[in-house]
Formats: sequence, C-alpha cells, structure tokens
Amino acid sequence: QVEVVESGGGLARPGGSLRLSCKVSSSIRDNTPMAWYRQAPGKEREVVASIAGIGIDFAYYAESVRGRFTISRDLAKNTAHLQMNNLKPDDTAVYYCTINKGGQNFWGQGTQVTVSS
Repeated sequence: QVEVVESGGGLARPGGSLRLSCKVSSSIRDNTPMAWYRQAPGKEREVVASIAGIGIDFAYYAESVRGRFTISRDLAKNTAHLQMNNLKPDDTAVYYCTINKGGQNFWGQGTQVTVSS
C-alpha cells in the first residue's frame, strides 16, 4: 500500500496564495502519473492538474486554473506540490492528491481550501 499525506490547506483571501504538498511513501519516477483533484460542494470531483513527467510539456491544467496554479514534484523527496496563486472564491474545495502505482490509484485524505473575504 502507498500512503499519501497531504498538507497546506487553509483559509486564504481572494487574490492570495497557498501551497499544497503531497508526500507519498513510494518512490516517484519521472513517468509516474500524479494529479491533484478537487471537489466543491454540489460539484463533481474534477482534475485540477496532472503530471506524468518532469518538464512542463508533461503537465495538464484545467482551464479554470491555468495560469494561476502550478504542479511540481521533488522526486528525491517523494513529494508533489500545487502552488495556487491569485485564489478566487470558486477555488474553495477539498483538494485531493493521487498517484498511480502498479496500475492502482492511491488517494490522500483531502485538504480543505477555503477562499473568502
């Protein structure tokens, strides 16, 4: 089993920033698929950002966050990050980290992000 531990959520003002972290118990290689999802009240869970390589060409962003969020990984530390800038109230959601290992998806517990004035 792969453990996924998320941190960094909290309360931010509109226009503010938060940095989410996702530490996993298994090694990450440059082609290991990882992603950040979010689920807002009354909404379906959606992909926010995903990555399966090291360079920017391997990253995907939802249109709603493109230009504001950045996904990255520190392979040596088995950790992924989601830098969230220029936050908006619509970004309020529970954010989940997932990693695919051996054909199975492993999920974190979710971390709450609230954007409010």
